[in-house]
Amino acid sequence: MQILTGSLVLGACSSIHLCLLAGAVRLLQALGASSGGAPRGSHAAKLMGTGFAVVVLGHTLQVWVWAGVFVVAGVLSDIAEAIYFSLVTYTTLGYGDVVVGSGFRTFAAMAAVTGLLNFGISTAFLVGLYGRVLPDRV
Repeated sequence: MQILTGSLVLGACSSIHLCLLAGAVRLLQALGASSGGAPRGSHAAKLMGTGFAVVVLGHTLQVWVWAGVFVVAGVLSDIAEAIYFSLVTYTTLGYGDVVVGSGFRTFAAMAAVTGLLNFGISTAFLVGLYGRVLPDRV
């Protein structure tokens, strides 16, 4: 049951992330079209910065989603602690100073799986973006 529930949260988080990246692609295409050629200088920096900001926003939202789920499910009672635990778990740092009960360990581990998958997607997105914005330098 923990894996099923965790997979549902993982799916919701990944959907949020993919929707943000799809929106970013449209935005970046519109911004890139205004350059009239290969973006240079500050325009290239704006495109890359926008892509990076969307990636950070996506990961931040996912940490908040996991924190909210942990509080609602009764895994953790304090939202500040839930955000901290979500961030440490999502990034797979796993300090170990905050732990969940044995009844929620597998469920909580799904937050790490979410982070691993979505960091991979983010890396591919950013490499693709940088390859298009700076084709002669990548």
